[in-house]
Amino acid sequence: MNNPATILPNSTKGIQSIIEAAHQAGVPSATMALAHLRASQVNGCSPCVYSGAISAKKAGESDERLFAVAAWRETDLFTDAERAALALAESMTRLADRPDPVPDQVWDEAAKHFDEKQMAGLVLWVATTNLFNRLNATTKQPAGAAW
Repeated sequence: MNNPATILPNSTKGIQSIIEAAHQAGVPSATMALAHLRASQVNGCSPCVYSGAISAKKAGESDERLFAVAAWRETDLFTDAERAALALAESMTRLADRPDPVPDQVWDEAAKHFDEKQMAGLVLWVATTNLFNRLNATTKQPAGAAW
């Protein structure tokens, strides 16, 4: 199936507003890109992993850090704030994996590094990432495809 957004182009108007608002919340673009990439890796969304890596490179990410995103807990390449964002992204993406989908410890750690506006932006961005992951994975969109 073609990407649902190409079949129903009006469907993305509201989503684009959410994306813009999330990116204007004051979270560093590199952190947003890392959170997007990690959620997309967890969901197995090949086009979002592909585009996420490209976006992260544009935000100044090194290959070394990009290659380590999937193993972010086992490396010292990420700041405490980035680690908190990655943990939040994973928890938000794996809602059904535990009785408390986003444990207070994960939330509190992120809140130590991001103010309320930034947390709102990060949460909206990861939620939107999960939406696109589900659309792309469901319809088997290939990595690198332009739509």
